[in-house]
Amino acid sequence: MKKWGFLLLVCLGLTFINMEPFFEPKVKIQNDDQQENDIVDRRTSEYIQKEIAEEQIYQGNLLLVNSEHPVHPESIKSDVINLSERNEWTRGYGLLNSGIYLSEDVAREFSEMIATAEKEGVRNFSITSGFRGFEEQSVLYQEMGSDYALPAGYSEHNLGLSLDVGSAQMKMADAPEGKWIEENAWKYGFILRYPKDKTDVTGIQYEPWHIRYVGLPHSAIMKEKNFALEEYLDYLKEEKQISVSINGEEYTITYYPIPQTRTINVPDNSYFEISGNNIDGVFVTVYE
Repeated sequence: MKKWGFLLLVCLGLTFINMEPFFEPKVKIQNDDQQENDIVDRRTSEYIQKEIAEEQIYQGNLLLVNSEHPVHPESIKSDVINLSERNEWTRGYGLLNSGIYLSEDVAREFSEMIATAEKEGVRNFSITSGFRGFEEQSVLYQEMGSDYALPAGYSEHNLGLSLDVGSAQMKMADAPEGKWIEENAWKYGFILRYPKDKTDVTGIQYEPWHIRYVGLPHSAIMKEKNFALEEYLDYLKEEKQISVSINGEEYTITYYPIPQTRTINVPDNSYFEISGNNIDGVFVTVYE
């Protein structure tokens, strides 16, 4: 029995040694030095050509919205829902009122994130604001002023990708919920949009409650490199193409300037996503 017990302990020890904890992103980035007109993922053999319309610049999860780049009508997520009417996405957190709207895809990811936080003993989350239409944003701007709100069309809340998350116990800057979000949101595709150390980049004061969905692998890269969204999009444009390994998953992200490039190469046998930057081009993310 002692021998078997010893062997069991050895096996368990080896198991724990080989486990890779998901506390911090294990990001390996390879910068591919290629010309804009010759950017392809060399690991995938089969490609199809896809025509990119100029409207694609204004659609997707990586859109930059700020005082210089407003929301376009085609930028608004088409799957916006009233959260109070969809109980399957609101388990584990509260809503400030019955008029909280959000992209259904984003609500699904947020719900999964909150379920994990609850398992870790952090469970006093609430959503205080989600998607806002232009009219609602205009009223808020008139009531709150420029110090606390943005004009209609210049707020991320007009997209359906952003939400304000609060704690039922205290201010988010001090709450366990705020600390958990800051440390873990990237695992579910979210970023803290206006961090304390990036006010000179974003032009917005520190908002520990405002999170934005960009999706993986982007949130992990931004966490690893401590990028604000503005910095991340500039980085992708400068590199043109990067290959990324994150916790064993492989991705390739490629930037295409529009309208200089209207036809892009996409893999025929891999999943991919296309997002505009709301300025001058699109990013194609290939999931291997």
